[in-house]
This record gives sequence, C-alpha cells and structure tokens, in this order.
Amino acid sequence: MLSPSKHAHPDKTVVAVATILLERLRQRRTQGFDDLRRHLASTGNGGDTLYLPALDLLFLLGLVEYHPKTDAFEYLGR
Repeated sequence: MLSPSKHAHPDKTVVAVATILLERLRQRRTQGFDDLRRHLASTGNGGDTLYLPALDLLFLLGLVEYHPKTDAFEYLGR
C-alpha cells in the first residue's frame, strides 16, 4: 500500500512523479522513453530516481502500455 509518512516530501514521491508523467501522456497519447525522461527533468522536481518506479506504477494500474519496437509508452485511459 502506498501511504505517506511524515518524512515524505509531497512533490518527491512516486505518486507525484507518476502524475507528471500521466499528464504528459494524456496530452500526447504516445511518448518515447527518453522524451518522457527529458520532460520529467525539465519540471525540476528532481524525480529522476523515481522515473522507473513511477512508470511501473502506471503500468501496474493499466494506464500505460509499452511498445518495445518504438521504445514508447502509450496512454490507455480515456
């Protein structure tokens, strides 16, 4: 279960980084792996270490699908 603690900064959690990635994917529908990483770096919240766990969370929730042929993620939500 994902639950906050008193030591977790709200902007530097897996859920916060996943939200940033999800917003980008909702706008663009399909986004490359490196393009998503660059977008996260440009937000300046220091979520580079949380990039892969955030993608894993989105994948486990069934919100994104990975296409290895194009090395891109596709947003599956509505």
